[in-house]
Amino acid sequence: MSSQPPGLPVAAVRNVPETFFGTTVNDPYRHFEDAKAADVAGWMKAHSEHATATLQRIGGRAALRRRLEAIDASASARVGEVQRRAGDLLFYQRRGATEDQFKLCVRAGVSGTERVLFDPETLKKATGTPHAINWFSASPDGRVVALGVSAGGSEDAALRVLEVATGRQIGPIIERVLWGGISWSRDGRQVYFHRIQALKKGAPATEKYQRSMACVMPVGGTERSIRVLLRAGDKSPIDIPATEFPFIEILPDGRAIAQVQDGVSPEFSAWHSTEAALRAGRPAWQRLFAQADGVTSLAVIGDRVFATTHRGAPRYKLVGGRLPGFDIAQAATLVPESGRVLGRLVAAADAVYLDVRDGNVKKLFKMAPTEGAPLQEVQLPVLGSFNIGSPAPELPGVVIDLQSWTRARQIFSVAADGSVANTTLQPAGPFDAPAHITATEVMVKSHDGALVPLSILHSRNTPLDGANPTLLYGYASYGITEEPFFSPSRLAWLEAGGVFAVANPRGSAVFGKDWHLAGQKATKPNTWRDFIACAEYLVAQKWTRPSRLAIWGGSAGGILVGMAMCERPDLFAAVVPAVGALDMVRAETTPNGVPNIPEFGSRKTEPGFRALLAMSTYHQIQDGVKYPAVMFTHGVNDPRVEVWNTTKTAARLMAASASGKPVLVRLDYAAGHGIGDTKSQALDERADVFAFVMWQTGMPGWELVA
Repeated sequence: MSSQPPGLPVAAVRNVPETFFGTTVNDPYRHFEDAKAADVAGWMKAHSEHATATLQRIGGRAALRRRLEAIDASASARVGEVQRRAGDLLFYQRRGATEDQFKLCVRAGVSGTERVLFDPETLKKATGTPHAINWFSASPDGRVVALGVSAGGSEDAALRVLEVATGRQIGPIIERVLWGGISWSRDGRQVYFHRIQALKKGAPATEKYQRSMACVMPVGGTERSIRVLLRAGDKSPIDIPATEFPFIEILPDGRAIAQVQDGVSPEFSAWHSTEAALRAGRPAWQRLFAQADGVTSLAVIGDRVFATTHRGAPRYKLVGGRLPGFDIAQAATLVPESGRVLGRLVAAADAVYLDVRDGNVKKLFKMAPTEGAPLQEVQLPVLGSFNIGSPAPELPGVVIDLQSWTRARQIFSVAADGSVANTTLQPAGPFDAPAHITATEVMVKSHDGALVPLSILHSRNTPLDGANPTLLYGYASYGITEEPFFSPSRLAWLEAGGVFAVANPRGSAVFGKDWHLAGQKATKPNTWRDFIACAEYLVAQKWTRPSRLAIWGGSAGGILVGMAMCERPDLFAAVVPAVGALDMVRAETTPNGVPNIPEFGSRKTEPGFRALLAMSTYHQIQDGVKYPAVMFTHGVNDPRVEVWNTTKTAARLMAASASGKPVLVRLDYAAGHGIGDTKSQALDERADVFAFVMWQTGMPGWELVA
């Protein structure tokens, strides 16, 4: 049976074969990479409309969408990142229960009156296109705030600077400040930022993120007042490869730190100088360490340097020393490697703060910047995970957000004395601690004996009868670990009788650097085979059965679910690749492909090509195989994973699959990679994913209706 939907355009085959190291690779839908071509655009539109119409017909979807809205709106607001500044000022993003997008707000202390500084909905009303705040950074004195705003999920953020007292914009909008990288001069009158180049007409798209710059300009300055301090591709004042990204941070005592990253690796290189030397045009940068030294986090307090490194310590150690003569090779070990995994460092006026993963729980520690100071644990009120907020190195203490699988995210302040208090910035809601939901943590034996962490979220009375609709989620790339997090929308799935499982295969860093490297490039197959082992465990333990089991993964998680489907199509009822990286052989030809070479490899080398071909779902799909039902989701404006990853793979699957199961292509023409989505966009997609899985797992009440 064909999986080509009747009455819809059939993708034309126009094969483009290429030979790499003696292996010919076919690309039957190469022409789909031109999404503006009339036939391709028509195919996309027709299949997108078909997907929307089909999903709308699923019996329980409308009620599910209303339930998702009700749960999300049960708290009076959702609060995002919080930044503290002098004068007890708090800057944060907030979205009211009936609002669709986050605003930037400020207040003086937790009991102060809230003021809205910037509302991106005003831009949507003016243009018809959703806009979002991608990042923000307030100056240390709280006098001004910089923010990046982009449209339609593009992430092409432009820099705006606002005066906090009045909310008025100071100076013009500065384009191409995608990721911020904001730092401020000590007097708050100069803003440092990272910027990508303006591509010349006719330049290859792959150069979009190359030769990026670390810049500075006066607050309120114009394009002509911008000074480039570091540029990738230049040999001086620092030799930076064209494909890497330079950032500059100014510390409270006037020191300047330059960090250079390759875009995807957690490791970076760093140099130090002073702001005075930068202003004088004679920075004389001195190296702190190279990328090969394995440093993934750095904090500097006065002349004390703290760094976490995996060099000789796969689960990381904390080392330290002093400026100006800091030598990473001779640095003292302050915290040796242990069974726990050391994470991010943040400098505050009183101490350096460090998160540490102990099993599936994060713990918070602090160390004063004095010789011989001990590492002290900060006792947290919830066992789960957290992020340490943006640094405010001129102030004591830190702000963290804290949550678990079954406790909603709250925002806490940590004082210099180690006391922890709920800021109450995040309003409480009735679903914050659902007593009927629990998490079961297990270790699953993989194909080669490795033990893989699997978290299973379920109602306390869930029967182990093999009949539960189960959604298994994973990512497992870049050393990113799936930590315990609370999702209001996930409650709707659990309420409907579903089980939700989260795996941490190799490729994540749940057990440190070695675990990451064991699922990267040539070892990438471990990633999906660990995932398959987790799926087999859920079946063997009667949580579910193959006809009730679905898998879901986004972005690089598309490799995970796509290849799990290719290797074990019999194990799953449904597959949902979201903004999936699915054609890895062609990834390097895209703007974001070159920065990803350190993680996945390059097709210009034989080992890199072999690894990329092995992980490329598009190329691993075989004719005549009975594949499960698949729903691809993608934002057409995605700057990270080109939408043709989805359309090419969907066309190939429709032509190849012999199961007759549906292949849906759910496209959002006002979205990108998911960053900056409105609440409506996010809940619509979540309703579609859950409803599709319920339908394809055969749950009563979720059939298609006329």
